[in-house]
Amino acid sequence: MTEVERAGEKPGQAEAVTEDESADGTGTGAGDGAGGAGRPASGRRRRRIAELAIVAAVAYALDLITKIIVVERLEGHDPIEVIGTWLRFQAVRNPGAAFGIGEALTVVFTVIAAAVIVVIVRISRRLYSAPWALALGLLLGGALGNLTDRLFRSPGVFQGHVVDFIAPAHFAVFNLADSAIVCGGVLIVFLSFRGLDPDGTVHRD
Repeated sequence: MTEVERAGEKPGQAEAVTEDESADGTGTGAGDGAGGAGRPASGRRRRRIAELAIVAAVAYALDLITKIIVVERLEGHDPIEVIGTWLRFQAVRNPGAAFGIGEALTVVFTVIAAAVIVVIVRISRRLYSAPWALALGLLLGGALGNLTDRLFRSPGVFQGHVVDFIAPAHFAVFNLADSAIVCGGVLIVFLSFRGLDPDGTVHRD
C-alpha cells in the first residue's frame, strides 16, 4: 500500500505500518486486535511473550549456573588463562553496577534492576515483535541474574555483591548477565533506529 492510498494521508507524510505488513503486505499487525482479527493478534502476542520468557530463562539459567561454578571452583584460586593474557576467568565480587561502576550505590542499582523488570513486564502486554521479544528477554534475564546476587549474596539483602568472572585484558571484569543486558540494550537501540516498536508497528519517514 502506498502513502497516497492511505485515507487521510498526503504524499511524503510519515507512514506507520506493522511489522507483519512490512514483511508480507498483508496488513495483519498488532492493530488487528480490535474487531474480528482479535484472536490471531492475541495468539501472536502470546507467542512473543513465550519467546521473551524463553530467552530470559536461558539467559538467567546460564548466568546462575556459571556463577555457581565460579564460586565453587574459582574463588580463592588463581585466575584461569583462557586466551593467554588476553582473556582470563577470575572470580571478583562486585558491589557496583555492570563492569564495576558505582561501587557505593549497591542499593540504588538493586532498585533500578527491579524497576527494569517491572517496565519489561508492562511492555510485554503490547508485545507483537519477535526482535523486541529477543531484546527484552535478554534484558530481563540479565537483570534477574544480577538482582538475584543483590538479594541473596553477602553482605546482605539489597546489598549483595555480584559475582563477575570474565576478565579481558585492559577491561573491567563482568559476567553473562552483564553481557545479556548490553546485547539487549544494543538491540533495542538498533530496533528504535529502524523505527520498529514493541507492538510491531514500523514507522517510516
